Amino acid sequence: MKRTGHQHVEPETAIAPISPPTLRRSIRLIPFVFYGVGVTVGAGIYVLVGLTAGMAGMAAPISFLLAALIAAPTAFSFAELSARMPRTAGEAIYVLEAFRNPRLSQLVGLAVVMTGVVSSATVTNGAAGYIEQILNIPGWLTKLIFVGTLGLIASWGVVQSVLLTVLLAIIEVGGLFVIVGVGLFDLGGLPSLAPIVSPANISLSAVGILSGMFVAFFAFIGFEDMVNMAEEVREPERTIPRAIALTLAITTLLYLLVATVAVSVVPPAELAASDAPLALVFAHATGHSAAIFAGVAVLATVNTVLVQIVMSARVLYGMVAVGTMPKILGRIHPRTQTPVIATLIAVSIILALALFFPLESLARTTTFSALSIFTLVNMSLIRIKLRDADETPHFKVSLWVPVMGAALSIATLLFQLYQLAA
Repeated sequence: MKRTGHQHVEPETAIAPISPPTLRRSIRLIPFVFYGVGVTVGAGIYVLVGLTAGMAGMAAPISFLLAALIAAPTAFSFAELSARMPRTAGEAIYVLEAFRNPRLSQLVGLAVVMTGVVSSATVTNGAAGYIEQILNIPGWLTKLIFVGTLGLIASWGVVQSVLLTVLLAIIEVGGLFVIVGVGLFDLGGLPSLAPIVSPANISLSAVGILSGMFVAFFAFIGFEDMVNMAEEVREPERTIPRAIALTLAITTLLYLLVATVAVSVVPPAELAASDAPLALVFAHATGHSAAIFAGVAVLATVNTVLVQIVMSARVLYGMVAVGTMPKILGRIHPRTQTPVIATLIAVSIILALALFFPLESLARTTTFSALSIFTLVNMSLIRIKLRDADETPHFKVSLWVPVMGAALSIATLLFQLYQLAA
């Protein structure tokens, strides 16, 4: 006899899908300003003040001032766009929103990454010059240890990276104040700078000043990287525009003071010939070894490269979200909550460029690429403002700001092409 009955079936339990790890929103205004100042200051004045002085002579401060004026409209365009669209891979997102062209967006995103890694390679070469003032080790080994260590820190976590950035920014800004202080002491005070940099005492070569401006512009590259941290910043619609404005103001003031003191203490030709120009200024002003200041300069360059690694990895991660990069680059480590694979790729490219390309070529390539991106970003804001009515309460600029930003970026690019063709 066959026994029948109801088979006991366990009720199905709904299992919620596990969400993939996401970036951690943890950065406030003040640390974010230090983040911006850290990447900007380290990338420029410590490494390239000598090159700028070699081109512009005693008029080097004028080159830095012109570079700041060119950067300002674009900085405020970035501020509005970041308030409208607080997303990682900011520039690629802005271009995609404006022109609805995924391929153009992809090209811009890749250009942003390349600008970041080429900038990092530039600063890595500069760091090697300062390290040689302290340690007698081969340049290739210095660069390998330098970039590899920073790649590990960037993979460790964004909170740790930003905290280290804040600490290093305090040190590097403090180093610039030391240069200003010892320089003024050596010269006898601030009033002594006026006749040294007056028009009567400066050979005002327009070509030299403009050539120096193009190199000095590299010193202001950094504010645009801030928008690529949008998904890790608290209240990004308010925090990012404020941080960009403060970063630009702080760095401009510092650059003008340091450039003026540098060309006043050390002849411009001697600055241009040095691999560690601010260490040379310190040595001339104090009579002490350049190695004493070189350690501070190394920490400044550390900051820049760390921030650029973090930024480049975030851009690659953000491009995955809009479907313009392979998904593997969007993988987030579950414990560190950082895009480890994207970070590894950024580190590898930086190291290769630093080992095989000279500093000046990298700096010019970075500036050329950045100006091209700035032109497209300004044009994106123009198109968005003309096309879309936006009544949301966020930071806004007048239409003339992106128009001016695009025009200045294009004019500077054309001047550089003219120089290369001449």
